Amino acid sequence: MMRGRQNVAVAVRCPDGKIEVTELPLASMYKGRFRERPLIRGIIVLIETMVLGMQALFYSAQVASEEDGEEISSAMLWATAAFAVVFAVAIFFVLPLLVTHFFIDPHITSAWMSNLLEGILRIGIFILYLWLINLMPDIRAVFAYHGAEHKSINAYEAGASLEVEQVKKYSTAHTRCGTNFLLVVLVLAIIIFTFFGQPVLWLRIMSRIVLIPVIAAIGYEFIRFGAAHMDNRIVRGIVAPGLILQKMTTKEPDDSQVETALSALKKVLEADHNEQTNFGEPQTMSSAVNS
Repeated sequence: MMRGRQNVAVAVRCPDGKIEVTELPLASMYKGRFRERPLIRGIIVLIETMVLGMQALFYSAQVASEEDGEEISSAMLWATAAFAVVFAVAIFFVLPLLVTHFFIDPHITSAWMSNLLEGILRIGIFILYLWLINLMPDIRAVFAYHGAEHKSINAYEAGASLEVEQVKKYSTAHTRCGTNFLLVVLVLAIIIFTFFGQPVLWLRIMSRIVLIPVIAAIGYEFIRFGAAHMDNRIVRGIVAPGLILQKMTTKEPDDSQVETALSALKKVLEADHNEQTNFGEPQTMSSAVNS
C-alpha cells in the first residue's frame, strides 16, 4: 500500500501471477488542515492508519477469494479487524499491567519502579510476539512485501529509477516505518504512565486504554522530528533501536515482491499527477497483502 497527498494505491499479487492495482482518493479528514496541526495530526494518522490498512487488507482478501471462487463478506472482515484491535490492546497494554499487578507489585513499594517494570515487560512481549510470528511462512512473506515497500520508497526519495533492478539496491529500513512508531509508543508509555502512579486496578486498566491516542499523538511528533533531523548524531542514536527492530518486520524481497510494491508506488504517483508525496507516514506495516 502506498499513500500519496491525495490518493492511496494498493497492489496485490494474484495467485495467477498478475498484479491487481486499485487507487482511491483519500477522505478529506486525512488531508485537511487538522492533518497539519501538531498532536491532533498524530491522532488522525492513527485513525487513518487503521482504516486504510483495513481497506487494503479487505481488498487483497477479496481479490484472493475471487481467484479461489469464494466470497468473503465485509461483515466477517470488519469483525476480524475489530477482534485484532481488541487483541492488540489486551496483549500489549492490559496483559503487562495485570502481570505486574499480581506478580510484581506485591514485592515492591515504588510506583515508579512498578510502571518501569510494566513497560519493560510490555516491550518484551512485543519483541517476543514479533519473533513468534516470524516463524510463520505467510508472515515472512508479508514482511518481505514490507521490505519491498521500503526499498521502493527509499529509491523514490533518492531520485533513482523506479525499476526492479535499481530498487533492489536500496535498504529495507526506513526512519518513518510503523515499527519505529510502535517502539516509540511503547517507550513513551513508560514515561506517561509513571505520572499516574498506582491507582486502583480498574483505573490503571482504563488509563492504559484511554491514553493510547495521546501516546500515539506524541509518538507521531517524535517520529516526524527524528526523520527531519537524521543528520544529527544524537537523533540517529535515538532512532537506531527502531531501525534495528525493523530487521524483524522486514525481509529481503524477491523481484516479484519489489515489482508489486513499485506497481502501487507508480499508481499513486500517477494519481497524484507526479506531485511529491508523503510516503512512509508512521503507520501499521502496510503491503500488498498487509499485516
